[in-house]
Amino acid sequence: MTAISEHVHGRSIPHAQKSAAKPLASKVVPTLLWVLFTLASAAAIFKLFGMPDWNFRELIRINGFTLMIWATVTFFSALMTTYGRTYLHGFRYEKKFMLLTLGFTLSVSVLIAAENLILLAISWMAMGLFMANLIGVNSKWGEAREARKVSLRHFITSALLLAGGIAIPAWTLQTLSLTTMMANIEELPFTLAAVSVLLIITAGLIQSAIYPFHRWLLSSMTAPTPASGLMHAGFVNGAGILLTLFAPLLIVSNSLTLLFIIGGLCAVVSQFAKLLQVSVKQRLACSTMAQMGFMIMQCGLGFFNAAVAHLILHGFYKAYLFLSAGEGVTHTHPKTPPKIRIKPLQTVFVLINGLVGAYLFSLLTGKGLNADSGIFLTLIVAITVGQVTYNFIKQKDLPALHRTVLPVVLYLAGITVYALAYNGVTVFMEGTPFALAPQELTPAQIIFGAVFLIGFFLMKLGYYRNHPWIYVKLLNTTQPFKNTVLRFKK
Repeated sequence: MTAISEHVHGRSIPHAQKSAAKPLASKVVPTLLWVLFTLASAAAIFKLFGMPDWNFRELIRINGFTLMIWATVTFFSALMTTYGRTYLHGFRYEKKFMLLTLGFTLSVSVLIAAENLILLAISWMAMGLFMANLIGVNSKWGEAREARKVSLRHFITSALLLAGGIAIPAWTLQTLSLTTMMANIEELPFTLAAVSVLLIITAGLIQSAIYPFHRWLLSSMTAPTPASGLMHAGFVNGAGILLTLFAPLLIVSNSLTLLFIIGGLCAVVSQFAKLLQVSVKQRLACSTMAQMGFMIMQCGLGFFNAAVAHLILHGFYKAYLFLSAGEGVTHTHPKTPPKIRIKPLQTVFVLINGLVGAYLFSLLTGKGLNADSGIFLTLIVAITVGQVTYNFIKQKDLPALHRTVLPVVLYLAGITVYALAYNGVTVFMEGTPFALAPQELTPAQIIFGAVFLIGFFLMKLGYYRNHPWIYVKLLNTTQPFKNTVLRFKK
């Protein structure tokens, strides 16, 4: 995957055909996006020093949450277009890519700031339209056209469901203001609230490629790598933003446990599916699906600020992985999977580190200190720390000192960085309704939490390798739509 090759876009273009001159859009758009990022970041800093919220005629509102997401989205868009200036050099649709990315960024910015519900629904639709056209930016490539059609159907369906979910409380409460609606949401009859929230949740699940709406994402690999990076770093995170905006409705309708279960199932299935992929970009797609599952789980536990922190950190992580994906392409031969073996002393070391990591996480974030839904997040951190520790101690080529010290340094640094991001997001979301609403533990949560943990450990133990039907089922479930793969090759 070289910087100037167009094999990823459907065909190769000889160097002699490549244009030496850069389109004006390739010079203007990245610069404009960096300027917007600088302005959003400066405004966010001023917000920390007491800049008041701003509301323009109940159309647009600007608060800490708005500025934080603006800075995040413009950063990723500026980064991808700057990278794209080199990566897409000579690509026939370079100008189109730049303009679509700018349109996508502006539509996301309007969505985040929309106070008017009609404007919110229109911007959600526009965001999907721009992304669908980025997926199929190479209109000369048949598979790309099919991928565009597939994603467009999903995004239009998502937009229509969102419009329906918004229309029910807007009509009943006689308001087009998001803030007014959320302030009076308890007046909405429970049946209407349940129907509305199911429509809104489904709209978010479709866009975030949550199972079973995930195949559009697996079919979207026709997009140039910068577009894929932008999609995975920003677009698919939209459900977290949407659910945060409508958090009061989710709580009134008692739908958080449903979100927790949906997110957990998607996380486990996607982690399983990731192990079966042979394509770098398909593995990254399955990884994104799993992370979006974790994000939905956090919303279901009532930690909407944690979900927003997760989607921001995931954006940085996934943007890096896509921009460096070419380095991960290597020629390998099939190998027998290593058996998981751990000695008793190593087991004790892994458990101790998991408990220490969980305690530090609770201490820095305040989650897991009470008998509420925060316990699940702390438990996941303990498992993650234990896994990192195990991955190091099983490396026999490393000195014993490195195997014991490095995992401790890594998880201490990782938890500290997460805590800083989490607390920073919490500050910017101050005033957002129910940004932090931990729930009481319920039997359903406990039972599904146990199922989630069992599924996680079965995956890590390689259980699926001994049962071909599981392997085949997961492999079939994680295939792109047939028309988007090798459909138009002669």
